[in-house]
Amino acid sequence: MHRTVLPLAFAALLAGCGQRAELEPLAGSTLPPAPYGQEARPAPEDLLALDPQAAPERSVELRKRSEEREDDPFDLPPE
Repeated sequence: MHRTVLPLAFAALLAGCGQRAELEPLAGSTLPPAPYGQEARPAPEDLLALDPQAAPERSVELRKRSEEREDDPFDLPPE
């Protein structure tokens, strides 16, 4: 049993390692064309950047005390 567990654990650790290098297109391919109306092509880092709608900032407003809920007109009992 130990003979199979050790290589599997080593393979899992090895698979977790990643190379950190500059992003480049695959051999034989190019970056996407420039967006309509722009002359310059975006860099790989620009293509990976999220726009604000994809990753909105979080509002972390903590409540200091209990507050009464307002009456919800759409909270109706089942018919």
